[in-house]
Amino acid sequence: MSETREIEAAIYSRLSRVIDPELGRSVTDLGMIAAINAVPAADGVNGDYDVTVHVELTVEGCPLSETITNQINGAVASYPDAKLTPHIEVSSMSRDKLDDLVADLKAERKQNPFNKPGVKTRIFAIASGKGGVGKSSVTANLAATFAALGYDTAAIDADIYGFSLPRLFGVHTQPTNLNGMLMPVTAWGVKLISIGMFAGADRAILWRGPRLQRSLEQFLSDVWWGQPDVLLLDLAPGTGDMAISVAQALPNAELVVITTPQPSASDIAVRSGLVALQVPMKVRGVVENMSYYEHKGEQLRIFGEGGGQRVSEQLTDALGYDVPLMAQLPLEPEVRETGEAGRPAVLDADGALRTDGISKTFRSLAEQLMA
Repeated sequence: MSETREIEAAIYSRLSRVIDPELGRSVTDLGMIAAINAVPAADGVNGDYDVTVHVELTVEGCPLSETITNQINGAVASYPDAKLTPHIEVSSMSRDKLDDLVADLKAERKQNPFNKPGVKTRIFAIASGKGGVGKSSVTANLAATFAALGYDTAAIDADIYGFSLPRLFGVHTQPTNLNGMLMPVTAWGVKLISIGMFAGADRAILWRGPRLQRSLEQFLSDVWWGQPDVLLLDLAPGTGDMAISVAQALPNAELVVITTPQPSASDIAVRSGLVALQVPMKVRGVVENMSYYEHKGEQLRIFGEGGGQRVSEQLTDALGYDVPLMAQLPLEPEVRETGEAGRPAVLDADGALRTDGISKTFRSLAEQLMA
């Protein structure tokens, strides 16, 4: 009997290292391990045990149940001192138990989790002066690059009227709702939230300023993000309500301004950076998109040239600190094609970071931002 209890205690200890992928906490801390029963195997030799682990998932039909049970199986099978045959019995938490868990998680957070003292999340708000310059494409590929480099990465689609991230990441599901607390959808290693994931989002959204601000607050406070290393926000073009709301809610965010080479885009892009004169945000740098198209070894400047450098120089002069041109991205049909198919172009089909072409530029950009 004492050996049985020792085995059960040792397995519980091993299960404490199994992390729920959505909540970022161990399955034991979350109360998901309801019981562990070890009994000598009826048809085995001395030292063989049948081990049954009773698992209670947070919601019935949890999309990550297979991932969690596989990790639990692996933890049990790694027990060294006896041959164990694991059996996993899966059910879902009672309503009262789930209510208590959600209440504890909300009490732990209470408010916008990215404004607490000591938070180490780097926040980059991707901004542009006008639409159509590839801001969302840059956000998606930059987020995928961070994730592929090993950073715990999250992204908020803060362009409420023109959300694009669900399509660019191939997301067709809704966030899991835990009694009013949402689990972000994970795709290509990135935790995502967007108004485009919710029912009815295919219709025109007619929201005025206060409701826009509330949507951002909900994305920050009502979604369980854990403690990501990087948070990217895909802002709406221009300097409207959402840009102001981000500055108020996330004063530690750093702006990355996206432009294209031609003056009609770069002149307007400067305005999006000048927001930093009126709100407590720093402009980290400029990215010039669609800089050139390579044809038979020649770089064709289809949209002119110099826009990114002009934005960099004007913002450096106006803000009084260096705002570098951090990257010049080529015009590549593959970026559009893979993005519309639901995979960031920097990744291969297996989700690994590619080592050629535009992927090198995004890797350099990510490393500069985290330096």
